[in-house]
Amino acid sequence: MTNTILRYALLFIICVLLQVLIFNRITLFHVAVPVVFIYFIIRLPINLKLYYVFTLSFLLGLIVDIFSDTPGVNALACTLIASLRSPIYYAYMAKDDITRRLTPGISTMGFFDYSKYLLTFVVIYCLLVFTIEYFSFADVKGIVILSAASSLLTFVILLAADSLIPVKSIA
Repeated sequence: MTNTILRYALLFIICVLLQVLIFNRITLFHVAVPVVFIYFIIRLPINLKLYYVFTLSFLLGLIVDIFSDTPGVNALACTLIASLRSPIYYAYMAKDDITRRLTPGISTMGFFDYSKYLLTFVVIYCLLVFTIEYFSFADVKGIVILSAASSLLTFVILLAADSLIPVKSIA
């Protein structure tokens, strides 16, 4: 139990540091911005109590907001996707006792199901963030382009990161 908590604390810190120190400075073609810190929310165990998921997601978003100078945007988006985590997961996985104890990942869900889960998660997050940032539907084309490009870049990075993590590293 303590070992698992320490692993998730380390993952939390690594995700925040990577986002703040490296990925916030990357903009591909002035359109795509990688959002890798949401990997922490994606990798939380499905059977984790909802109030822990909300608290951790809000804190994660708030910390990234503080360092990124985006007042509340990531905190709101992280909290919203935290509420969608289980429904997205069970849209691709059977709802039984075995899947309730799993931690989402390539090694537990399989490549195809995890890819669908990850892509859905990333697209929803990017749409939320860019819609909140624009705070208007006047430039729908801009929101869609930014969301699609950022989603694709983030998806590729997170899929690569998950394939590099050993099976028993976080669970």
